[in-house]
Amino acid sequence: MKHTKIIIAIIVTVIYITVPVLSLKSETAQSIKYELVGGILINHKSLYKPTNLDNNNAKSIEIANEKQISIISVLIDSNAIKKYNLKEFCFIKTKSDKKNQLWQTYPIKEYSGIKGARSNITILAKSPDNTIFEEKITILFPPGAFRSGISIFLYIIIAVSFVALIYYGFRFVQIHERYKLEELINSRTEELTKQKAKYEKIIANYMPIEEVNKIYEKDKTTRFKMVTVLFSNVLGFTKIAENEDANNLIDDLDKFFFQFDSVVEHFHIEKIKTIGDSYMCAGGIPQKNRTNPIEVVLAAFEMQQYMDMLKDQYHADNKKIWDLRMGIHTGPVFSNSNNKKRLEIWGDTVNIASRMEASGETGKVNITGMTYELVKDYFMCRYLGKMPVKYKGEIDMYIIEGFRPALSVEGFGLKPNSTFQTKLALIRFDDLEEHVMNILEHELPRNLYYHNLKHTIDVTVQVEIIGRHENITDEELLLLKTAALFHDSGFTRTYKEHEAMGVQISKEILPDYDYTQEQIEKIAELIMVTKLPPNPKNKLEEIMCDADLDYLGRVDFIPVSGNLFRELKEHNIIEDNIDKWNHLQISFISNHQYFTETAKRLRDVNKNKQLEAIRQLVEEKE
Repeated sequence: MKHTKIIIAIIVTVIYITVPVLSLKSETAQSIKYELVGGILINHKSLYKPTNLDNNNAKSIEIANEKQISIISVLIDSNAIKKYNLKEFCFIKTKSDKKNQLWQTYPIKEYSGIKGARSNITILAKSPDNTIFEEKITILFPPGAFRSGISIFLYIIIAVSFVALIYYGFRFVQIHERYKLEELINSRTEELTKQKAKYEKIIANYMPIEEVNKIYEKDKTTRFKMVTVLFSNVLGFTKIAENEDANNLIDDLDKFFFQFDSVVEHFHIEKIKTIGDSYMCAGGIPQKNRTNPIEVVLAAFEMQQYMDMLKDQYHADNKKIWDLRMGIHTGPVFSNSNNKKRLEIWGDTVNIASRMEASGETGKVNITGMTYELVKDYFMCRYLGKMPVKYKGEIDMYIIEGFRPALSVEGFGLKPNSTFQTKLALIRFDDLEEHVMNILEHELPRNLYYHNLKHTIDVTVQVEIIGRHENITDEELLLLKTAALFHDSGFTRTYKEHEAMGVQISKEILPDYDYTQEQIEKIAELIMVTKLPPNPKNKLEEIMCDADLDYLGRVDFIPVSGNLFRELKEHNIIEDNIDKWNHLQISFISNHQYFTETAKRLRDVNKNKQLEAIRQLVEEKE
């Protein structure tokens, strides 16, 4: 502190010498008003002098090139002190300074902790005769660390963080309240469950079990996540019936709906109901499937084509015929699955399908945007516009124009070709796979350590890998994947001759998934070719054999081989002798060969390594 005062004294002396004497126009306070401040000293180092004079006779000092300002010192001009014999000084920067007006004899005032881009200071000076001299000065500071571009960016980050803190704090309160509500609901649910159990016990004591079951079954409701609902309405029937033979028209309508029944049955669609001249059906219920949007559109397209054929016949005979309007939507529905006489469905999906039918074009298959997203790869669609739906806003509407040229017979878009059927079958395969895997998971014996669910998955994956490298067609890939899925299904019924049993199981299931008889026979041949020793007769059989014995060339050969040994031993196929098993393995691998170029490239090298490893193990034991 002592050194600081010495430095300040030296600087003041220098200022006294260097600051020029300004000429005065008068001896009044008004005339000297602008000559009090000699300069501003920054951090006891840099001196800045007043340079600007505005219209209000107020001076300003602009501070530049100062990275950090810790202390500023306001210096009274030495010439003014001498000329006017100034003895006391007052520096007013804040409201408190203005109110108190503390006078000092030292002609320097220091300020620290300066904030902001500018600072206004009023300087008062007093002579022995109590004459007051006044001057105002504005100090302009450079944009420091807290006024730079980086600081602005930091301010924004802080502001965003603050908003985020408020948001997440609010979310935390919401989550906490929800948690408390869920706890309350769980508590009430548990209480209701106990009361329900008590109620059921009382009922069971006074009613036959058959009556009790009937009560519970009445309210059993199932939710289906993806169902495609079709509404169709015969337009103009009532008007035509007024002028024509009503009985004949009703007979025609019955024949028309009978044809509809045949179509929906063919596409595994469930008829829901008919009301007068309206017809309602739904796909994906009660049996869930992934193909129901496509199948319902196929059914609608076939119905519309049937109606067009009737129109041609009626016009040829100069008879009147009605029009048909159809609407389709895909989404979740609720169903009472215990109604044996008639399946009932309800929910927003049903309502939207009904609105789509009412708002669509006559003689066209009208679908919503949801259904469009699921079928657009198969059908040419035209955007129709938006349809307002209560509580749902606006829903996009499309019209089915026909099949895509590449998927239709001769590219006309009227009938699906074999490519379309194969693409649809590959989607349907996912449902088949889920069904068969579920059977294998629950019905395969637990002591199948090799021929288990994992092996079926491995073979199904491998036939696709090898098949695609061998450039087979999509239909051939479908046959291979289906055969791989069923090739060990016979283990659910028998161990020996399981291949033949797998063929039988496939023939029981595949017709339900629209496989043709020719396809089923080819799949049966692919299943039977997995019977050892392998003897393939064509490319598909070679792929099947290579996929089934893929493990021989895999890095996990040793553990997989151990699982096979354990399985064969427990089923009394081989002796419980590891040495004999190793010799059997050497003989089998030595005589085995992969048939496809893909399998040879991927597995031959590692298969030979596994063979050498077993031979070395046998030699060490001998």
